[in-house]
Amino acid sequence: MSYKFMRLLIMFDLPMDNNSEKREYRFFRKYLIENGFLMLQYSIYVRICTNQSMADLYLANINDNLPSDGNVRGLIITEKQYEKMKLFLGDKSKNEKIITDKRLIIF
Repeated sequence: MSYKFMRLLIMFDLPMDNNSEKREYRFFRKYLIENGFLMLQYSIYVRICTNQSMADLYLANINDNLPSDGNVRGLIITEKQYEKMKLFLGDKSKNEKIITDKRLIIF
């Protein structure tokens, strides 16, 4: 079976002015982590998907679990596009160094 790996990026800016908004931020972030997303940068999380359909399913699930306020965006890119990303300052995170499509375990 052949797979066309995709990367799903979720980018968000959520208000954190009061305890209720902070709680929603924590729940949303925890939701992403529990669903296999890894932090690329603050408020940018990424997940590898085996194909477009899987990425679309994750987007639909995220849409069903949005916080009540803020700004949340999703972007699907191919693995080849993701590999072309340039890092201008700093180092790759530990997660970035070990999580690639070659390390993905498919059940």
